Amino acid sequence: MQEAQVIRSLCALAHEARLRIFRALVVAGPEGLIPSALAEQLGIAPNALSFHLKELTHAELVSQERQGRNVLYRAAFPVMNRLLAYLTENCCQGAACPQDTAALCKC
Repeated sequence: MQEAQVIRSLCALAHEARLRIFRALVVAGPEGLIPSALAEQLGIAPNALSFHLKELTHAELVSQERQGRNVLYRAAFPVMNRLLAYLTENCCQGAACPQDTAALCKC
């Protein structure tokens, strides 16, 4: 993962609403959520939610797919895993670290 992408991802997640949205989409898994469900679940106004989803999509942390009249949003698990790998690449000063298999999502 390139530094520019890491910075975009971290900047997008450095906002309370966007972090909550992203975490809700991670919990939803590959099925994703439509904006109305996200807005209701998180108590975020639809227009604010739209802005935050756009920012997360621009950072490539979220994907969108049109399904009829709705747009389905999903967490981009491969990007999330690459970001986590980048952040932990040289942990423990190069020594083997205990691997927490729960840290990587297999979605």
